[in-house]
Amino acid sequence: MTRVCSLDDLPTVGAVLADFDGHKVAIARDSAGVVHAIDDACTHGNVSLSEGEVEGSKIECWLHGSTFDLFTGKPTGPPAIKPVTVHTVQIEGNDVYVELNVTGAAPTQTNTTATQGAKE
Repeated sequence: MTRVCSLDDLPTVGAVLADFDGHKVAIARDSAGVVHAIDDACTHGNVSLSEGEVEGSKIECWLHGSTFDLFTGKPTGPPAIKPVTVHTVQIEGNDVYVELNVTGAAPTQTNTTATQGAKE
């Protein structure tokens, strides 16, 4: 696990970019306060998902409007048809840790509701 940011670095609902171990990952807090980590590149347009909008437990690509489920990485709206990789998230105190999913298998779900320290 690698520390990628603090909870204070995350918006109340939204995403930020983390670049570590040569990998760009979108760290997103959903409407329920759960923190997620997914590959940052949209599988349709290859643009940054961390620049998109988070609504509920989905993130929308700003370029063509593809949406992805933050829990599964599966596309929930066109034009994307390929999922993004989901990574394991662990919250310790105010710190957000991510373990990269290099196998492509679904990670163990250790995402944690994290509402303290949110940026408005």
